[in-house]
Amino acid sequence: MFSAILIDKTEAGQTVALSQVDESQLPEGDVTIDVDFSTLNFKDGLAITGRSPVVRKFPMVPGIDLAGTVRESSHADWKAGDKVVLNGWGVGETHWGGLAQVARLKGDWLVPLPKAFSAKQAMAIGTAGYTAALCVEALVKAGVSPEQGEVLVTGATGGVGSVAVALLKKAGFTVVGSTGKASEADYLKQLGADSIIDRNELSAPGKPLQKERWAGVVDSVGSATLANVCAQTRYGGAVAACGLAQGADFPSTVMPFILRGVRLLGVDSVMAPKASRLVAWERLARDLDPALLELIATEISLAEAVGVAADLLDGKVRGRVLVDVKR
Repeated sequence: MFSAILIDKTEAGQTVALSQVDESQLPEGDVTIDVDFSTLNFKDGLAITGRSPVVRKFPMVPGIDLAGTVRESSHADWKAGDKVVLNGWGVGETHWGGLAQVARLKGDWLVPLPKAFSAKQAMAIGTAGYTAALCVEALVKAGVSPEQGEVLVTGATGGVGSVAVALLKKAGFTVVGSTGKASEADYLKQLGADSIIDRNELSAPGKPLQKERWAGVVDSVGSATLANVCAQTRYGGAVAACGLAQGADFPSTVMPFILRGVRLLGVDSVMAPKASRLVAWERLARDLDPALLELIATEISLAEAVGVAADLLDGKVRGRVLVDVKR
């Protein structure tokens, strides 16, 4: 038996509880992992609260991230004792996820735990940090460079935003953080932000073309914010879009793209190929100061995850939520 957050659904509605689960109930997979740490992400919050139909089958163990040790493996790449990380692949949506003490997964979904990080540190980074690294990679590949001007990070106090600020600063950029939490300005400056703007400057509908300011943008917000940052991006600049905290709509026009050559780069972390994942984790291992993770991450127990999920969706949580599944 092992402890897990279990989501179920009946005609009466959805139920969520910390449960004792028999290992015979684990789903199919060629690698069994003793989980050390998991995380609570925006998508996990949606799954646990039921605010969005994230979960595709029931019962479900949520948790799109995990780090742990291989117990058993019939996959050629992994053997007992290997330290591994998982991010995405529909885990926590269609396949039991990481908010549990044991997981059984496909070995193709795993990457090795970088030597630079412990399992705890890797989950302090989690999918949010890995997604931030994918966004930075996308901007750099698009030719965005520090001498071209400021880069903007929206949702800067969130999980993606916090790590993006730190990575962009390390890469030499002048970083501007957008947040609705004025009290967190010092936090963002500790991560590397050079200046802060209020998210209200970007969140209301705006003109299709605005004054050029940003050489590049990492956006985890979507909706009118994404439309405005595209309208403010400088000629030839690029916007890496990876989230929808404000909304899934995109109330914009083609003008920034055909008149200024702005590039909108969609960044998906869920189904990204292994090669891209390895590059992202290499950047994190090289450029992210582990000491910053003490600022970015708040640790909770597995039992606390259900209660914290609503706070996460309501914007009451700063940075990352790290889950110690053993307590």
